[in-house]
Amino acid sequence: MTLIEFMRAFAENWILAVTVILVLLVIMINGWTDAPNAIATVVSTKAMTPKRAVLMAAIFNFLGVLVMTSVNASVAATLYKIVDFGNNPADALAALCAALIGILIWATAAWYFGIPTSESHALIAGISGAAIALQGGIAGINGAEWVKVLYGLGLSTVLGFGTGWLFVKIIERICRRMNRRKTTAFFRKAQVAGGASMAFMHGAQDGQKFMGVFLLGIALAQGNVGTGSFAVPLWLMVLTSLVMGLGTSVGGYRIIKTVGMDMVKLKEYEGFASDMSAAGGLLVSSLFGIPVSTTHMKTTAIMGVGAAKRLSNVKWSVVRDLALTWVLTFPGCGLIGFLMAKLFINVF
Repeated sequence: MTLIEFMRAFAENWILAVTVILVLLVIMINGWTDAPNAIATVVSTKAMTPKRAVLMAAIFNFLGVLVMTSVNASVAATLYKIVDFGNNPADALAALCAALIGILIWATAAWYFGIPTSESHALIAGISGAAIALQGGIAGINGAEWVKVLYGLGLSTVLGFGTGWLFVKIIERICRRMNRRKTTAFFRKAQVAGGASMAFMHGAQDGQKFMGVFLLGIALAQGNVGTGSFAVPLWLMVLTSLVMGLGTSVGGYRIIKTVGMDMVKLKEYEGFASDMSAAGGLLVSSLFGIPVSTTHMKTTAIMGVGAAKRLSNVKWSVVRDLALTWVLTFPGCGLIGFLMAKLFINVF
């Protein structure tokens, strides 16, 4: 679908218009609750001001969406196919909209309390709960695609923590006899590259997920149950990046404070290590088409960096709150998606 065709359909089909607006709101929520993780460390160490970091994140989010989708759109394809909404497009669209509203409720509550919840997990859980409500059981779940989510959970935890711990140890080993003032100046500049890498990979991962749901909504609104071919148009990449960047500029500071300041007090080289470790893990996941949470990858990388010095360096009370949110996201958003879908199907 070209941009002109989309705009015409948007103006003529109110159901499509509502669906698109809900998806864009979820993308914007992702921008102020999830995207700030990418720039949390570069702001917390004062390597960049918040305004410059947000601008950088917006630019590299777009580049991540554009480049990775052009090279490998498998993450978007996974989200497009992760559930089966059945053969009734009207009910399927009601279920999808219900799931999106549930995600908005969950994410807004998490943002209010300054907890960096994973919109990736919320999105997957919400649409899965809606599909179960629509199909009356787990027949609504595409197991072959959903298992990639479970792989992603394990991978992001092990890869984030492990590479964060290892990378900071390597840096300390290399720089142990160097002038501290010079290394601090170097890593302050290097952190900008690390933050840009994280923003790029956030676009590559989360941007693809939301584009997959966006295209699914368009297909359902046009009476297609999602069995057609899958292709991501350039205008959708641009739109997703712009809305995500707007969300980051609106309300990202609460999450930046929780991730970059409250959990671990980071020095410049530690911030660089956590950024590059998380970006590397996200790159590996994206290339293999595994949908992982950028929040999960980044925060576990910061934990690994902090634990490399000593375990007490990590504020485990903050980690506990984060972990509890992650654990509750799947059943919580799944239940909200299920209940909202039942309500929407019966009402509409």
